[in-house]
Amino acid sequence: MTAPIQKTDAEWQTILAEKGAERAAFEVTRHAATERPFTGKYETHWDDGTYHCICCGAKLFESTTKFDAGCGWPSFSKEAVPGAIRNVVDRTHGMVRTENRCANCDAHLGHVFPDGPTETGLRYCMNSAALDFQKRD
Repeated sequence: MTAPIQKTDAEWQTILAEKGAERAAFEVTRHAATERPFTGKYETHWDDGTYHCICCGAKLFESTTKFDAGCGWPSFSKEAVPGAIRNVVDRTHGMVRTENRCANCDAHLGHVFPDGPTETGLRYCMNSAALDFQKRD
């Protein structure tokens, strides 16, 4: 599947630099790298607002769905807008997981697991480097 927004690696690097994205953002979003657990800026972030894709700005999560999963990455129980996140089977590292990608620009965000504590039963485990937070006024 092709995402609506298509750019070269050089264009993504420029966009992320202009946004002041953290150093790992390009490798995480465009090459599916993962930040180390308990190091991301949003892992212990609890302000009221919305989380967006760092690459294209698509709205991904509401802060009201964020919870402390104890896994070392920001975790959410559901996406903010149905269809904002595209699921892909990930068979890397000797595991079978469900990778989450931004449906708008195909940025790697993290993975979703069926072990969440809320009514959805889901734990969207995201990389902080793939997210941009907008505080609610």
